[in-house]
Amino acid sequence: MTTTTDLDRVEAKAASDKRRIIRRQAWSSRGLLAPAVIFLVLLTQVPFLVTIGFSTMKWNLLYPADRGFTGFDNYKTALTSGNLWPSIVATVLITAFSVVLSLLFGLLFAVLLDRQFRGRAIARTLMITPFLIMPAAASLIWKYSMFDTNIGMVNWLFKTLGLPVVSWGTEHPMATVVIVLTWQFTPFMMLILLAGLQGQDKAILEAANVDGAGTWRTFTWITLPHLRMYIEIGVLLGSVIILQVFDPIAILTKGTGGTKTLAYLLYERAFIGLDVGEAAAYGVVTVILTIIVATVALRTLFKVFMAGGSR
Repeated sequence: MTTTTDLDRVEAKAASDKRRIIRRQAWSSRGLLAPAVIFLVLLTQVPFLVTIGFSTMKWNLLYPADRGFTGFDNYKTALTSGNLWPSIVATVLITAFSVVLSLLFGLLFAVLLDRQFRGRAIARTLMITPFLIMPAAASLIWKYSMFDTNIGMVNWLFKTLGLPVVSWGTEHPMATVVIVLTWQFTPFMMLILLAGLQGQDKAILEAANVDGAGTWRTFTWITLPHLRMYIEIGVLLGSVIILQVFDPIAILTKGTGGTKTLAYLLYERAFIGLDVGEAAAYGVVTVILTIIVATVALRTLFKVFMAGGSR
């Protein structure tokens, strides 16, 4: 006759076997992901650790024999040289303006392209073209075809309207960079937001229309909160990418007029000053700033969007 103790022992063994099977399955799943994780760590973290190591060294390629460990001297130089903080301000301003404008224009075009009309497929294809152009090529197009004082289309339009010719690269350098980045990243935001609009439940929109909510209330109370996740993805990816842009700065302004971002400052220290240690310190600061700006941008913008949607 089976006793209560025997039943407890059998149940305990069954539970133990079940936990063992679950644990084995979990480790099997991790084992399948291990090669990708190891490759990702080697590809991203090892170079970053090497950069941190370089940032603690005195290493200028103009003086190859004078090389050694300096600790945090490169960070001290970077923080006290007077170049870092203006570059941080320029980086934050260019990133903030470009991301916000790209997001607003992307939302506008996404709403327009979400409707049925003849030639919608062609319109969508043409709208994403700017994002497919290489940044250097896009900067050259804008510099000579659009902003040039002699042959640029913008100044040709100004002359036609009787307005004075504008030297964009010298008179409005930050606006020049922001315009180019906004033009290039608006399709990126549009694609993300358009995917969110197409995933919206049409029955809810029809119910809101029947209840007399109106276009604006439907958009602010239903559509905008629905797009929260997509806006979050767009802001996060856009901030991280634009923080690291180099081509528009180098081609359009060469860092003049308050447009010397951290990426361009790092380029100057590494390839003009040939100071590997100081350039590595700037690189580490750039990574830290990227994380901070992306986090702050997400929290701030979504509070604004959700507050607007809740009214």
